[in-house]
Amino acid sequence: MNTGRAHHLTWRHRSIGFLVFAMFAAAIVRLYQVQIVDHEKFVKEAAITRQGVVNIPAPRGAVLDATGYPLATSIDTWDVYIDRVQWGHQPTVAREAANKLATFFGLNPDELFRLGLESRGGDVLVQRQLDYARGITLRNADLYGIRLEPSQVRVYPEGDIAGQLLGYVGRDGKGLWGVEADFDHYLRGKEGLLSTERDALGRPIAFSARHERPAVGGGEVQLTIDRFIQAITERALEDAMKKYNARSGQIIVMDPHTGAVLAMASRPSIRLGAVNLDDPNLADLVRDRPITDLYEPGSVMKILTTAMAIDQGLVTPESTYLDTGSVEVSKYRILNWDFSANGTTTVRTYLQKSLNTGSVWLGQKLGPEKFYEYAKAFGLGDSTHVGLSGEAEGTYRTPSDPNWYAVDLATNSYGQGLATTPLAMLTAVSSMANKGVLMRPYVVSKIVTKDDVRSFEPVQVRQVVSPKTAETMMGLLHDVVDGTQFHGAQVKGYEVAGKTGTTLVSIPTGYDLDSTIASFAGFIPANDPKVSVLIKIDQPTGGLNLGGQVAAPVFATVADQIMKYYAVPPAIAPKNLVRTP
Repeated sequence: MNTGRAHHLTWRHRSIGFLVFAMFAAAIVRLYQVQIVDHEKFVKEAAITRQGVVNIPAPRGAVLDATGYPLATSIDTWDVYIDRVQWGHQPTVAREAANKLATFFGLNPDELFRLGLESRGGDVLVQRQLDYARGITLRNADLYGIRLEPSQVRVYPEGDIAGQLLGYVGRDGKGLWGVEADFDHYLRGKEGLLSTERDALGRPIAFSARHERPAVGGGEVQLTIDRFIQAITERALEDAMKKYNARSGQIIVMDPHTGAVLAMASRPSIRLGAVNLDDPNLADLVRDRPITDLYEPGSVMKILTTAMAIDQGLVTPESTYLDTGSVEVSKYRILNWDFSANGTTTVRTYLQKSLNTGSVWLGQKLGPEKFYEYAKAFGLGDSTHVGLSGEAEGTYRTPSDPNWYAVDLATNSYGQGLATTPLAMLTAVSSMANKGVLMRPYVVSKIVTKDDVRSFEPVQVRQVVSPKTAETMMGLLHDVVDGTQFHGAQVKGYEVAGKTGTTLVSIPTGYDLDSTIASFAGFIPANDPKVSVLIKIDQPTGGLNLGGQVAAPVFATVADQIMKYYAVPPAIAPKNLVRTP
């Protein structure tokens, strides 16, 4: 019995010893975890407990126009909060603060006091983006339990122009669309931190240590957009939309020698000064249609088709074909837009009269291989790589597609059955004014940050047609406008080159025969173009629906004002000869 009891006590002592050892080992492991492995974590948590850490917003960089004037910039403001913990701790003092705060903002003091005491889950926001000077006045009043945090508000010195292109900044300080979103990482900067010791109620402790990490301001993004030209285009587009009761429209102005986009207007548009992020139509309003929307360019495409044939040496401006008013292609009958038959017709006259039979003739002379080779070289099946998100790529069928037919070549030659963006079309056409060299369009010219300056130079994509072909085409396009009596694109005192376009609106079942897209692409002055311009008015109504009736006059308005802005002296007034579609 004694031996058994001794053995039992020995086992029990060993068990207790093992348990004590295990507990001691666990404590050692925990101490190691706390003191070594998670040391930084608990130091930070302790610091947060005894310190108040405030994020200092970084000044967001400005978006500038081509002249260096701000289109979007930020100004300092304050966000005003009630510290409900402090108000709950001393409600009598809080009542006095509520009365003064209510007087300052013109609010009901009882409602404000109730809000500060009854709210749960943190501080109560009283006012967002309070004017900076008024905020200083409020801060100097030193109201109990009232905290002011630095904030910013985005302002637009030029109003609502270029709303889709510029974009918008959300409440979290991030860009939501446009340049504000695409270049957010440059514009946003890096926020700072301000740390002060606080007591259990969250109040700053007098004479305690302050630690500050200054905010680093965001960079500036300078655009190629000229605010004056942008304003000209937006006014003209707004007027055209009302005059022709159009569904939408776009105007692009470009330097054809560099690819710099000087203006890019679109309607409908967003009003930057009154953005409603809950608007169900917001996506439609902020869509940058000149780069996102595909359309069939219509007879503007005849510029490129004619350039292809001349570049291949297949025709000259005086080459002729017999226009009987229609042409049969794979059992399809293609007519001229005005149902005319013009007999023996030169290349020059075909362009002036915008005859579909002429472009079909040129397309057949080229053949599908060469036609689509040039179409690709002009960039019609690709995005322009302008540097903005959401840009669409052009589409068209080629002979390698089992659904391609010979009639596709015929219709593609005059701009139907293929689709491209307005920007891509203007870029392709602009090569005529640049000795046949296709330029890459761009809207950002410079990014300036704290550590770097990045400039964007013009980029030559490729030589599409020869300089001689381009020169010949500029002469032909000049004849199209200034060689045509009462052409709507004529500008008094200046020579103009360009081409109208009218196409039916594509729908899932084919084409809407009662709805058109009216367009015009042109250059001014014709002998030394300062700008190339594309006008596109979607679905005009009221009896006028052709490119020559609708888009050409808008070009004349825009071009005339740009020439005055650039102070380009007038030349001899153009002559008026024959009528155009």
